[in-house]
Amino acid sequence: MNEMTKIETTLKDWETDQEVRWCPGCGDYAILKAVQRTLPQLGANPSNTCFISGIGCSSRFPYYMETYGFHTIHGRAPAIATGVKLANPDLDVWLVTGDGDGLSIGGNHMLHVLRRNVNMQIMLFNNEIYGLTKGQASPTSRVGTRSPSTPIGSYDRPANPCAFALGAGARFIGRGFDVSKNLPDVLKAAHAHQGAAFIEIFQNCIVYNKDVFDDFAAPKGAGDRQLWLEHGKPMLFGDPKTGFEKGIALDRDALELKVVDATEENWEEAGVLVHDATNRSVAHMLIEMPFGPFPMALGVLYDDPRPTFEAAVADERARATVGKQANLAKLLGSGQTWTVDDKEGHTTD
Repeated sequence: MNEMTKIETTLKDWETDQEVRWCPGCGDYAILKAVQRTLPQLGANPSNTCFISGIGCSSRFPYYMETYGFHTIHGRAPAIATGVKLANPDLDVWLVTGDGDGLSIGGNHMLHVLRRNVNMQIMLFNNEIYGLTKGQASPTSRVGTRSPSTPIGSYDRPANPCAFALGAGARFIGRGFDVSKNLPDVLKAAHAHQGAAFIEIFQNCIVYNKDVFDDFAAPKGAGDRQLWLEHGKPMLFGDPKTGFEKGIALDRDALELKVVDATEENWEEAGVLVHDATNRSVAHMLIEMPFGPFPMALGVLYDDPRPTFEAAVADERARATVGKQANLAKLLGSGQTWTVDDKEGHTTD
């Protein structure tokens, strides 16, 4: 596969003439602008970029990107995107899905695109609700969520998208939220990764699940509730203006994470972990880290590339055709054939 040829574009080059139609205040607007601002910084080419979506509020995305796009069917976007990537490995493929589309009817397809490691960026917008179909509980809805389908409160234990991705074999897992200024950095890291890059984006549904992420995403006091991970940097959180106040360390007896008091000056003495994005075990602990006693882990949680699916397919095709010439007539006449004589003695092969 060829390296992407970088070109100069602006945000306007990625905007379509379509009216953006989400509910006023929807977090999808912020994600759309984040993507449209990020692609010029990557040097991406609209004519070599393809956005593929399933069904849901998030799946309107291809209409608003001045690129190639495909609004597919419920849950099947990963299968379509895999076919697109195999047909043209040089295309820059972005898959857009939601927590319902990607983890309910599409859970099986999502599993296979991740385990196969097809080279694309997968953005899963998680608003913990079915927004398009009027507010039913989704696979990620919290216990107790009241909705038309769970009028006295959901009792299902919610799915953890990043844990699902890690278990399915994803080699890149990132997290961000709609209005975060750091979301473009996560998108850039995902794009740089060769393979299936899974990004969970917490997204506010202004109508059916308003402000459900304010417990960690609200601006006031955010430093105490957000752990932004950066490879090679200590896991510190708190107010950066005061040198942070806390960090994440490993309780070696219990083999689990813990919060410790720490600053930029004494973090080593406090035992604060340095983030190693290639460490799958620590990534799993960060993903499962319970919010409340711990901050929400955001940024690039895991990044450890391996050969991609389409590269393996191309290699297989090359090996299978060595020394062979394409001859359809010979192929059709080979193998098990037979002759049928009709009553007049005419022969048909």
